[in-house]
Amino acid sequence: MTTSAEIPFELLHRLPKTDLHCHLDGSLRLDTVLELAKKQGVQLPTFDRAGLSALLVQGEHTSSLDDYLRAFDITLSVMQTEEGLERSAYELAEDAHAENVRYIEVRYSPLLHTREGLRPAQVVEAVLRGLRTAKREFGIRYGVILCAIRSLGPESSLRIAELCVAFKNRGVVGFDLAGSEVNNPAKLHRQAFQLVIDNNINCTAHAGESFGPDSVHQAIHKCGAPRIGHGTRLVENGDLMNYVNDHRIALEVCPSSNVQTRAATSWETHPVDFYVDYGLRVTINTDNRLMSNTTVTRELQLCHQHYGWSLQTIKEIIIAGFKSAFMPYREKSDLLGEIARELSTYADPRFDVTGRAGLVESDVSTTPTKPKLTAS
Repeated sequence: MTTSAEIPFELLHRLPKTDLHCHLDGSLRLDTVLELAKKQGVQLPTFDRAGLSALLVQGEHTSSLDDYLRAFDITLSVMQTEEGLERSAYELAEDAHAENVRYIEVRYSPLLHTREGLRPAQVVEAVLRGLRTAKREFGIRYGVILCAIRSLGPESSLRIAELCVAFKNRGVVGFDLAGSEVNNPAKLHRQAFQLVIDNNINCTAHAGESFGPDSVHQAIHKCGAPRIGHGTRLVENGDLMNYVNDHRIALEVCPSSNVQTRAATSWETHPVDFYVDYGLRVTINTDNRLMSNTTVTRELQLCHQHYGWSLQTIKEIIIAGFKSAFMPYREKSDLLGEIARELSTYADPRFDVTGRAGLVESDVSTTPTKPKLTAS
C-alpha cells in the first residue's frame, strides 16, 4: 500500500463513472420515504427522521444478508404506486448524475411492487418513465435490469423473464436472479435464464455473496450469466476464479454492502483488492445507496483508503465498468472513446513509483487513441 497523500474526494467525484449494480428499492432518499408514506397513508415504524435513518441505514449492527434485507420492508411499503415508483427512479438517476455517473443500471423486482394491485407491466412502465425523464433533464444513460427472486420459486422467475422479453429494446437491458442464496440454488431457475438467452437478452446473477463459490459456478455454467453480482466468495475456488478471469466475466463488486452483510468480515479480508491485483474484470458499485449510505464516489474513496489504489487503477476499474455495461457494442464503443479521453485529463496528484511528482491535469494529453473493445 502506498503511503503518499490521499486522492482528493473531489477528484474522484469529478471522474465519469458507472453504477452497474444498484437496487431501486435500496436507493431511495430518506426524505422521500417519509414524504411518500405520509402522502399514501403508509404506517412506518417511526416518522422521526433520525429514528427512521437508524432503521434503514445499515452498519456494523447487521449480522447477515437476511438481517440487512429486513430494511427493504420499509422502502417497499412506499413503492406500491406508479407515482412512488416513478419518483424513486427519477431521483435515483438524479442522485447518480450529481456524482457524475454517466451510465446506471437500475435493478428491481416488479413482483415486489404489486401489493396494492399494480400489474408487473405497470411497475416496469412507471420506473421507465422516471428514468426517461431523468435522461431528458440530465443526460444520464440508463438500463433497467429486472430481478427474479430465488425464494419465490422458478415459476415467478419465468414470469420476470417474460417481462424482460416484452420490454426488450424499451429500456430493459437484462435479467437478474437476486435474494438469499442459501437453500435457493440458481440451477432451479435455468428455464428463466434460458428464455432470456434465447431472446438475446443480457443476464447477471447474485452469486458468491451469502453462499460459497458453487453458487458462482451454477450462475455461470448452469445459467449462462456473463456477469456476477458480488462474487465475494469466488476467491475460495482458484480454478473457477481463473475461468472467470480467462473469460472476462465481470464482477459487480459492492464493497461497503459486502462488509455490512458479512459477505466479507472486514475491508481487510474483502477479496476485491486481490481480484484487482490478479487482473479480474472488477467493477465497483453501490448496491443500495440508502441502506449502505454510499455513492460510487464513496466506494472508490474507501477502496483507495483501504487498499491504496492509485488513480491509474481507479481509471482502469472505471473503464471496466463501461466495458461491462449491458449496452449495444457500437454505442458502447463510442462512449468508451469519450470516457477514455476525459479520464486522460486527470493525473494522480500523488507521487508515482519512481518518486517523480504526478502531473497536473493540464500536463496530460486530451486526445488519446480510442480504446478498442477487446476481450481484456
